[in-house]
Amino acid sequence: MCLEKGREGIGMWTWLFRALTELTSRKSISRLAGSIAQSSASRRFIPRFIRVYNIRVEEAEKPLKDYKTLNEFFTRRLKPGMRTVDTDRTVVVSPVDALITGAGPISAGTIVNVKGQDYTIDELLNQSPRTENYKNGYYAVLYLSPSDYHRIHVPVDGTIEERDYIPGKVYPVNEFGLRHMRRVLSRNERLVTYIRNHSGETAVVKVGALNVSSIRYTEPQTRQAEKGAELAYFEFGSTVVLLMEDDTFIPRADLAVGLRVKMGERLGTLSSE
Repeated sequence: MCLEKGREGIGMWTWLFRALTELTSRKSISRLAGSIAQSSASRRFIPRFIRVYNIRVEEAEKPLKDYKTLNEFFTRRLKPGMRTVDTDRTVVVSPVDALITGAGPISAGTIVNVKGQDYTIDELLNQSPRTENYKNGYYAVLYLSPSDYHRIHVPVDGTIEERDYIPGKVYPVNEFGLRHMRRVLSRNERLVTYIRNHSGETAVVKVGALNVSSIRYTEPQTRQAEKGAELAYFEFGSTVVLLMEDDTFIPRADLAVGLRVKMGERLGTLSSE
C-alpha cells in the first residue's frame, strides 16, 4: 500500500511540475530572464554561477573581470587552442561540448526512443521539403548543460544551402524535460542550418530551451561552411540535434547515450564520394 502511495505521489509531483513548466514556457518569460542576464546587475552572479556549475574559468578567452554581464560570460569564447578540431575532410565533428542523450539510425523517418519518446523528422524540421533527405539517415542529440561552453561550431566542411527559423515554445531540454514533457525537441523554437558536403547533406538543428532568450547566428553569416568555425550560440543551456542524410554517415564505435564529447571531437565519418 505504501508503495502504491509512493507511486501516486511521484506521479502527482511530475504532473504538477509539468503543468508549471507549461505555464512558464512562453517566450515572454524567456525574454524576461534574458533581459536580467544581460543587465549590468547580473555581473555579481558570475562568481556564484562559476562555483555552482564548476566552470573551468581558465579556458575563457578573457579575464573574469572583463565580462560585464552574466550573459556575456555565459556566451564566452574560449582561448585559442582550447579545442582541437579533427581536420580530416571525411570526419564529422561535434559542433559543441555536450552529453549525448540520443544517437542512432533514423528508421523510416522516425527518431526512436529519445528519453522514452519518438520524434519524426517531418515534425522536427517543420515539414521542410528537405525531410526526404533524412528518412533513413542518422541522428545524434547533444545536450549542453549550464556548465558547458555554449558556442556552436560547424561540424563538417561544405556549403550552407539554407537557414530555417522555426518558432515554438521554450520547454526545458534537460532530463526532466525530455522524459516528461511532450515532444520537447519538436515543440521548442529551433534554428536549422542545412550544410551540403561531399557525401550529401547535414542538418544542424539548434533547439531553444527554458530561459533561453534567443539562439543567435554568429556574424557575419557566410555560405561557406568551414569545419570548426563558429556557427551560432545559445544564451543559456540547450540542445543540438545533428541529422545526417541517408547512407552518408558511419558513427564511431562508442557513439551512444551517456558519452561526453568536446567541440571538434570526431563523431564519425562520411561515406566516400
